[in-house]
Amino acid sequence: MRPESAACLLLAVVGLVGATEWWESGNYYQIYPRSFRDSDGDGIGDLNGVTEKLQYLKDIGFTGTWLSPIFKSPMVDFGYDISDFYTIQPEYGTMEDFERMIAKAKEVGIKIILDFVPNHSSDQNEWFTKSVDSDPTYKDYYIWHDGKVNNETGEREPPSNWNSEFRYSAWEWNDVRQQYYLHQFAIQQPDLNYRNPAVVNEMKNVIRFWLAKGVSGFRIDAVPYLFEVDLDRYNEYPDEPLTNDSVSCPDPDDHCWTQHIYTQDQPETLDMVYQWREVVDEFHEEHGGDQRLLMTEAYTSFDNIILYYGNGVRNGSHIPFNFDFLSSINNASTAGDYVDHIKKWMNAMPAGVYANWVLGNHDNKRVASRFGVQRTDLINILLQTLPGHAVTFNGEEIGMTDVWISWEDTVDPNACNSNPDIYYDRTRDPERTPYQWDASPQAGFTSADHTWLPVADDYKTNNALQQLRAPRSHLQIFKKLVQVRKEPSFRKGGLDIQAVDDDVIVYSRQETGSDLYVIVLNLGGTAKTLDLTKYYSLGSQAEVITTSLSSQYIDGDVVTPSQFVANPYVGTVLVKV
Repeated sequence: MRPESAACLLLAVVGLVGATEWWESGNYYQIYPRSFRDSDGDGIGDLNGVTEKLQYLKDIGFTGTWLSPIFKSPMVDFGYDISDFYTIQPEYGTMEDFERMIAKAKEVGIKIILDFVPNHSSDQNEWFTKSVDSDPTYKDYYIWHDGKVNNETGEREPPSNWNSEFRYSAWEWNDVRQQYYLHQFAIQQPDLNYRNPAVVNEMKNVIRFWLAKGVSGFRIDAVPYLFEVDLDRYNEYPDEPLTNDSVSCPDPDDHCWTQHIYTQDQPETLDMVYQWREVVDEFHEEHGGDQRLLMTEAYTSFDNIILYYGNGVRNGSHIPFNFDFLSSINNASTAGDYVDHIKKWMNAMPAGVYANWVLGNHDNKRVASRFGVQRTDLINILLQTLPGHAVTFNGEEIGMTDVWISWEDTVDPNACNSNPDIYYDRTRDPERTPYQWDASPQAGFTSADHTWLPVADDYKTNNALQQLRAPRSHLQIFKKLVQVRKEPSFRKGGLDIQAVDDDVIVYSRQETGSDLYVIVLNLGGTAKTLDLTKYYSLGSQAEVITTSLSSQYIDGDVVTPSQFVANPYVGTVLVKV
């Protein structure tokens, strides 16, 4: 008798809760609106472009889509510097366009989730302008400090040695107020002060405003940065200890120069997430309809990510993004590495919640570029067949790759704050290029002759329309996966996973009384012949549900499980006949 894994036991508990809410075991698609579809010919994506393509997402089978920021912004950090949390960025459209998008989403049956950016605002936000002027209402909306005087030079210096994510000091002097303000990202992104109850209430009102507009939830940005350590009894902020790693971090201007024990992951941060969960739950109780969803972005320790789910008394994020998986798995990872990190998450989750799997987003190089184009289908098969939620960055379903962006064309502030020698290691532009819709000029993204970032060179042979028309393609495989994961065995079934060797992963998904599915992933470059009946009760025949483009099998083939050939870089989904 095969031992039941902890994952199987946990999923059984989840099954008892009942998969009745729209978001449970969901399939989510991240849209980067600036690059998705341009409807008005200015070379920049917009809301009407999103509206136009919602049916495409529904046809694939996505549960919902979360949009990177669409609020009014000077676009220093492309929407993550918000000058008005209650207004749509004019480049992207109007409030009427937004309402039309919500109506279309409701019509086609897909949920809209917004990117909520609570850590900071733009320096052009009215709140900051009034804070600079010491307006009594807004004086303490941000983190201000006099700084300190150097005993030797007599010159004023920043309050502490804290560095920004985008390099250099996280403190900027303001001549009007005659104080420093904190910015953990760009100079133009001052940090909000969450030790001020007025700020906490303001940001809760932002959530309520957009919920009332019809959104189904939020993806919360940069959560670990919400709080900094409080001032000490001398009204000072402490310096952070140095990493003392001259090999991986030789530059004292870099963010990595210090250990961020005072600027990230403060104890109050989790409480804030729990408070936001209470806001969306209260809105649901008061207004009815479907539950509202919270996703959280936090590059933090594994234990912290798990705590975002809740603390056993209070609920937190429905989907704390699994960045342990994203950060730990790479092109050199063995089958054992994959299995270890999958089991790590499954075994750590509290009861009654869902796992989630994400390997791509707007801040990381594209999956096909990181893992190799040859593994595109294998990675999508993995993400779509594990228990819980799957999250896909726009373009991963068709195998889009990074686009090389020259220093001259670079616009990402994270890279622009560096230099031509090191910018490419820091830039996020390559994964943010326009979506490849078809083979027409500019990949069907726009009617303009210029786009805000260059279109990929391969768009004529790699685009959504071409893949929709092809009998076999990355997109056709992806659509098959989305459909099959709606089966009971994938929605509620247990997970029994193992590494056969350094290259091959095998796992089963089965719900009691439903079909037995077995997934085989060969990460390596050598074909392997496997006896799958040693691991699972597949019997003498199994059918190929779907498999990678380079597989020797095709959908519908009936194979002998005891002599299954796992081709190099190929993933296959089998069902017992």
